[in-house]
Amino acid sequence: QVQLVESGGGLVQAGGSLRLSCAASGSIFSINSMGWYRQAPGKQRELVAVIPGGLSANYADSVKGRFTISRDYAKNTVYLQMNSLKPEDTAVYYCNANIRRASYSLWMTYWGEGTLVTVSS
Repeated sequence: QVQLVESGGGLVQAGGSLRLSCAASGSIFSINSMGWYRQAPGKQRELVAVIPGGLSANYADSVKGRFTISRDYAKNTVYLQMNSLKPEDTAVYYCNANIRRASYSLWMTYWGEGTLVTVSS
C-alpha cells in the first residue's frame, strides 16, 4: 500500500504564513510528480502547485509569487510554503503524487486525505 500523509494546516490571519508537508510512504519504487491541489467550499478541486520529476515547478496564477513548492527526493516528501495568505486561500489542501510501486507497474495517482487551511480576514 501507499500512503500520503499531510500536515501543517490550520488557522491563520490574512497576511500570515503556513507550511504544508506531505510524506509518501509504503511500497514505492519511484515517484514522478508530486503536488498540491485545493478545494474550497462549493468549488471544484484545483491545482495549486506541482513539481514534475526533475523539472521546474508549476503554479496556479492565483498563488504565483506567494507560494513555493519544494521536494525532498530522499524523503519522498513535498512541501508547500504559503506566504501572504488571503481569505480566498481558505480550502482543504490535498497532496497528490504519481507513483510506481514496482519496475513493472503502471504509474498511479495517489491522494492524501487533505488538510484544512483557514485564513481569517
